[in-house]
Amino acid sequence: MGKGRCAAHCDCGLNRRTFLAGSAASIAGVTLLSGCNQWAGSAKTEKIAPCGPASRYTPTIKAAFVRRQEEYGMWWPGAVYDGQAARDKYTAAMQETARGLGARLDLRQEPIFSPAEADAWIAEAKGQKVDGLLVVLLDRQKHAWPTAQKAANSGVPTVIFSPLGSSFTTNTVNLADQPGCVIYCTVDDFSQAAYGMKMLCVGAKMKQTRCVVIKGNQKAESTLPDLGIQLRTIPANTFLQDYEAMGTPEEVVAMADEYMRLARDRRLATRQDVINGIKSYCVARDILRREQADAITMDCLGALGKSTVSLPCIAWSRMNDDGIPAACEADLGAVASHVVVQYLFDRPGFQQDPVPDTQMDAVIGAHCSCPTRLAGFDKKPEPFELIHHHGNRDAVPRTLWKEGQRITCLDVLLGDGRERKTELLISEGTVIDNISVPPAGGCVVSVRAKFDGGQDVLTFPGFHQLFFYGEFGNQLKDFAQLFNLTATVV
Repeated sequence: MGKGRCAAHCDCGLNRRTFLAGSAASIAGVTLLSGCNQWAGSAKTEKIAPCGPASRYTPTIKAAFVRRQEEYGMWWPGAVYDGQAARDKYTAAMQETARGLGARLDLRQEPIFSPAEADAWIAEAKGQKVDGLLVVLLDRQKHAWPTAQKAANSGVPTVIFSPLGSSFTTNTVNLADQPGCVIYCTVDDFSQAAYGMKMLCVGAKMKQTRCVVIKGNQKAESTLPDLGIQLRTIPANTFLQDYEAMGTPEEVVAMADEYMRLARDRRLATRQDVINGIKSYCVARDILRREQADAITMDCLGALGKSTVSLPCIAWSRMNDDGIPAACEADLGAVASHVVVQYLFDRPGFQQDPVPDTQMDAVIGAHCSCPTRLAGFDKKPEPFELIHHHGNRDAVPRTLWKEGQRITCLDVLLGDGRERKTELLISEGTVIDNISVPPAGGCVVSVRAKFDGGQDVLTFPGFHQLFFYGEFGNQLKDFAQLFNLTATVV
């Protein structure tokens, strides 16, 4: 995953420039603030949206230009550089990006002209507890890079943008790998800096995210180390009680009929199975609202496995399609993976159990809950079938992945808040095919993929990783560096 690799190969209608600029402009309206589009024809279905603290939070980015006050002269960027035109251009780009992100941009009225002004600006940012700093260098001389260094050392997540003329590698080498900071050096394209602004917003939103965890028999509140995701645990029988009390509302039947209309095929699963599964979606939606949460997970087998109530496979599939991070089996690392992928890349991921395939030197991602809007929340769903869960019960959408599609694999290994930092396991690869289950055994969504790293498939690390469309390894590494996480490319 060299620095030149990007989303250009993801076959989702995205190239690097479109992703970095366009996704930044769409993040607030698609994922973080307002929920996502319903399928066509679902007017009877009440729209779902995140309703926790993250959905109401407005991130603040403090930004400043840095340059000498005098004319450029012979020193880089030189008298040929129109610093005022660059300032106007990047000001407009920052403002447009901030509007798309739903963020507050606090842009210093005048550039930082001296080390003393830099010190005062950084102290003000720390006092205001802003969510991130954006330093735009319009100079290579004097206090320019020392100011960038001070920002990077401030403890506030910092993005440094250095257009051509404002840096040599001798300037960037000392900050290249510094946790809490990322540097983007381009000719004059702001799209990478726009992605940097998006990361700052996502990091802030992640710390505001509340996930309701349905498991056990006790209520509890906790927080994921390093990430700040808030966990609100409620007893597992809450789901069962709400399900049994709901009845069968008209919207449940309407949505179930829509699934059957859109499905390419229906095998084993009956119409009543689909209705029962959609009921679980409405129960989860109501719990999300009641607990004022942005994400959800449940010990599904522990809570429902011995009952006749439908497992939430189709419900979680639909919630992930709707932009609600929904993780299977009360897996908190998977919760974090869903949050990162949805917030950063405006698309759902497929949480799966990795299965080695030594014949094809591939990994088969197998599970019974897979979203369908793999190319993006505002894109057409992929074709899917309706089939029984591998336990020969309930209704599951078997999403059919595009063969040849480039994908990323992410597993978030949670830290302990002390000695072990949270780690992102990152891989990129290509979809080979979709395995039919049955006649094969295991989970009914089984996607076979060949990964680039040469890792022995028998020892492929992690579990419940997310597969998702597009090549986003470099972006994930940048996110890890910006928020002081460990990134490991597999």
